[in-house]
Amino acid sequence: MIAALFIAAFSAVFAQGAVTPPSARMFDGETLKYEGKGSKLKLSIAIADLTFAAAMSPHSTDLMIKADAVSKGSLLRFFRYSFLQQYESTVDIHTFRILKTTMHDVQKERVRDSEAIFDYKAKRVSYTETDPKDPTRPPRRIASEIGTQLYDMISAIYAVRMLPFAVGKKFEFSVSDSGLVYKVPFAITAREMQKTVLGKVWCFRVEPEIFGNGRLIEREGKMVIWMTDDARHTPVRSQITTDFGKFNIRLKSSSKQ
Repeated sequence: MIAALFIAAFSAVFAQGAVTPPSARMFDGETLKYEGKGSKLKLSIAIADLTFAAAMSPHSTDLMIKADAVSKGSLLRFFRYSFLQQYESTVDIHTFRILKTTMHDVQKERVRDSEAIFDYKAKRVSYTETDPKDPTRPPRRIASEIGTQLYDMISAIYAVRMLPFAVGKKFEFSVSDSGLVYKVPFAITAREMQKTVLGKVWCFRVEPEIFGNGRLIEREGKMVIWMTDDARHTPVRSQITTDFGKFNIRLKSSSKQ
């Protein structure tokens, strides 16, 4: 459930070949906040607050993107289940490819810290996961071959926002998660009016194929994402349907420093 929610909140993971956009700096200082809810058998409960913040590194031309997901509301009160996921992605602003990903993942008593380093000269991603509660436990290590352009689950949302959208367009992209690399096709299937915190706005309906054998989530399901029909392509809503139930993530606020 957490993996599905977090992927949906990131509205995921799209890209089209190499991206060298002149508009990448438009994300500097942007903060997006979302609320996630889950529903099953007509019962809807609050699950998490999610925040995404991007800023240029003060000592380089890298873009630093931070994303947090924190459990809340009924999930804590009724099910006594808590989680915290904190991502930080370092992106080369010129090529907009991922350089480094770190994650702090807490699920009740379980804690994991991980780091992925992307070496494009060696064409290799090296992933290391450790247990900070047990320093004697050997690290979990995974390495995979990569191409010249790759994204993690965080940087991909910003990459897709710089692509030209049109109904009927189809793309395929590469995304790395936990040291593995996946090919993910997606399609822009419609242009629809959505009621959002930004008002009633026209949005593109985007449908990535992240569920199924060999996909990011190896189970049955479907995800739909709505992004604004403007220069920023802000993700305003995401919906996931699985056998666990239905998950809805909506934008609550957008700010720019």
